[in-house]
Amino acid sequence: MDELVVVISMVGATLRVATPLILAALGGLYAERSGVVDIGLEGKMLGAAFAAAAVAAVSGSALVGLAAAIAVSVALALIHAYASVTHNGNQVVSGMAINIMVAGLAPTLGVAWFHQGGQTPMLKDDARFAPIALPFSRELADVPLLGPLYAEVISGHNLLVYLAVAAVPATAWVVFCTRFGLRLRAVGENPHAVDTAGVSVVWLRYRAMILCGVLCGIAGAYLSTAHSAAFVRDMTAGKGYLALAALIFGKWMPWPTFLACLLFAFTDALQVRLQGVDLFLVGVVPVQFIQAIPYLLTVLLLAGFVGKAAAPRASAIPFVKDR
Repeated sequence: MDELVVVISMVGATLRVATPLILAALGGLYAERSGVVDIGLEGKMLGAAFAAAAVAAVSGSALVGLAAAIAVSVALALIHAYASVTHNGNQVVSGMAINIMVAGLAPTLGVAWFHQGGQTPMLKDDARFAPIALPFSRELADVPLLGPLYAEVISGHNLLVYLAVAAVPATAWVVFCTRFGLRLRAVGENPHAVDTAGVSVVWLRYRAMILCGVLCGIAGAYLSTAHSAAFVRDMTAGKGYLALAALIFGKWMPWPTFLACLLFAFTDALQVRLQGVDLFLVGVVPVQFIQAIPYLLTVLLLAGFVGKAAAPRASAIPFVKDR
């Protein structure tokens, strides 16, 4: 029975840890399916996390903080689009510039506004997204197997976790079952053909970047107002890069990307539980090595263990309209 409790706890923790990865990876999927490489997922998440925590601390409302997070993330996405789509700039350089700018600007504003070493005040009550108890979760908790699964894995998460899970089939439907999705995939493969058909390549890519900004904004808000109770310096801790790795691992497809996010999140949840554990024949493994497990897995997978991943053919190639 104790083993079952541990397994169920791990599954629930995996879903919570995977939430920002899922949202950011799906945002990157929209961007890269349109032909825009977005290294700036990390920066948009970090900027959104700061905006959400700062506004929620002042307003006392997590929803207002979420709106601020989305606004900041969309603004950063539009900056990236302006540099790389409108002016045909280097997409990798633009994305890295956003990451570096936000990494320095967010804690600087935190020091100036809150005088807490770059952090925001701790959030309480309505300033955070609280767990939601689904109907009959308490009554069914004592039912063998199904009860704990429903009470711990399905119920008890906050609104943004359920939103992240719902975003996966929604993205799959948009990308593969709508006219916008067809054009999005086409512009990522052959933008000149799309332009010949009379569809604006620039406007399509801007809309893809706006969707990317919305999803990264929700991911950032989750980090500071749901998973945690404040913004701290560099709180994304490379999650934007992990989301990008999951997107590549999932070969730019929604469901495989979702599974890749769960895999990375599982290793992250596992490393928390392995810290300080005396392993058989090994002893206590250094904390630094255990914390590196998710990133080591990322490197190993992207080094060729999952086969060759073919990006959209127009990815990172500036579109210059034929005269």
